[in-house]
Amino acid sequence: MNTTKFKIAVLLIAVMTIGFSFTTINKVTVKGSDTMVILSQKWAEVYMKKNPGASIQVTGGGSGVGLAALINGSTDIANSSRPIKASEIEKLKARYNSMGVEIPCAKDGLSVYLNKANPVTSLTLKQIGQIFAGKITNWNEVGGPDAPIKLYGRESSSGTFGFFKDNVVRTDFSPSCQTLPGTAAIVNAVKKDKFSIGYGGAAYAEGVKDCAVKKDDKSPGILPTAATIKNHTYPISRYLYMYLKSKPTGEAKAFIDWILSSEGQTLIAEVGYYPLK
Repeated sequence: MNTTKFKIAVLLIAVMTIGFSFTTINKVTVKGSDTMVILSQKWAEVYMKKNPGASIQVTGGGSGVGLAALINGSTDIANSSRPIKASEIEKLKARYNSMGVEIPCAKDGLSVYLNKANPVTSLTLKQIGQIFAGKITNWNEVGGPDAPIKLYGRESSSGTFGFFKDNVVRTDFSPSCQTLPGTAAIVNAVKKDKFSIGYGGAAYAEGVKDCAVKKDDKSPGILPTAATIKNHTYPISRYLYMYLKSKPTGEAKAFIDWILSSEGQTLIAEVGYYPLK
C-alpha cells in the first residue's frame, strides 16, 4: 500500500470511528416495569421527535427484570412500579460502589378490576387482601352472588405484584390465583369472566369496571381518579420510578430532565397515569 492509499485508509477508519461514536453516544436504554411501558414509549417517541440525534430504546419485562438489568449493566435506566429492594441496593453497591439513584417520575392508582356484570361495586382493603389470600372464596361473603371468586394476578417479577402483596394482601397469595404475563392479559381475563377479580395500573382499565376501595368498613368507597390520586384519598396509590446506577449525565440526563419538565409531565395524563404535581 502506497503512502496516499494508507492515508486514505486511515482517514476512512477515523471517519467510521467518529460516525460510530455519534450513533452510540446518544443511545439510552430503558427496561423494566410493564406498567410503565406505554408511558415510557410515549415519552421516548415524543422526545426523539424533538431530538433527532437521540435514540431511546424502551422494553418491558417487569420491575424486577429491569432492576436486574441495571445491576448487570445491560440497561441505562430501570423502570420500576415499586421501590427498589434493600437486596437490590446491596448488589448495586457491591458491583458499582453506588447506592443507585431513585427518580420518582409519575403517580399511579392501582385499580382493582371487576367484571362489569358483577353486582359488587366496592370492597374494603381488608376484604381485597383476604380475597387474594384465599381467605374469602365466594362472592356471597362480600355482598355478591353465590359464586366462587376467580383470581388473576401478576408474576412475582412484577413490581405491581410486589406492591399489591406488600400493601394489600400482606401475606402469600392464594395458590388458586392465576398469574398472567401482563396487566393487559389480566384485564382481558376479567372482561371475559363474570366472577373474576384482578389488579393493575389504572391506565389499563378498559372493558372492566374499577372497584371502589374503602379504607375500612366505615369509610366511603373511593374510585381511582386524577382527583383522588392527587389528594391521596384513594387507598391504593403509588409512585412510579426510574433507577440509575449513578447520577445521570449526557443524553440520559437530558431525557430525564425533559420527563420531569411540564411538557413531559403533561404526557402522563394522556396515557392514563398521573403527574407528580
